[in-house]
Amino acid sequence: MKKTVKVVAAIIENENNEILCALRSPEMSIPNMWEFPGGKVEEGEDLHTALEREITEEFACTIKASEIFNENVHEYNAFIINLIALKAKLIDGEPNLSEHSKFIWLKRENLQSLVWAPADVPAVEQLVTEV
Repeated sequence: MKKTVKVVAAIIENENNEILCALRSPEMSIPNMWEFPGGKVEEGEDLHTALEREITEEFACTIKASEIFNENVHEYNAFIINLIALKAKLIDGEPNLSEHSKFIWLKRENLQSLVWAPADVPAVEQLVTEV
């Protein structure tokens, strides 16, 4: 039986209405694909705490997570991912790279120009159609 992994992802929008997109490094699982940054929810953690912790760890900046934006389940070869995307605001610092290859800020209408990790696609589609 495949393991289901609960993962949170941040939809971080800046003052120019651009969204933070992160490129997974060659060393990561699902390499060289774009994603909304985040990570696994540890046991006993709520979604907001998990997301705020992951962004601090991965990008050395502080966010405030808010409402759930999109939730979906995607089956990869090795595991199943339950991806919960939350809206978030950057409240302190600027993102710095540690695990990812790079990151960019993109307007909604340009999000589909990237090659996204499959689990992130539903959130991308929802963002593009959001007014």
